[in-house]
Amino acid sequence: MQTISAIIRVRPGYEDTLAHALAEVARHVEANEPDTLGFFVSRSDSDPCVMTTYERFRDRDAMDRHNNSAACARFFEIVKPILDGEVVLVTATELSARA
Repeated sequence: MQTISAIIRVRPGYEDTLAHALAEVARHVEANEPDTLGFFVSRSDSDPCVMTTYERFRDRDAMDRHNNSAACARFFEIVKPILDGEVVLVTATELSARA
């Protein structure tokens, strides 16, 4: 199982824009990506400008399809101008999960 963890920080005042853009990706995943097994979004308790995703994919091909989707491209079009630093991405092979 392939995973991506992302830490995304936006400039103050753009928290809702980020939340809405991530919700759009989540809707796309739900409707169009059966091999994306989980797409979780969280907001930091201490800084509302920071959100994280945890994404689970059946395999690398599913991850690549997701990353190359129109929904991901649209997400980055929206958030790139409002980012406060680089998006931190960690791509990994899942070793353990508890359902």
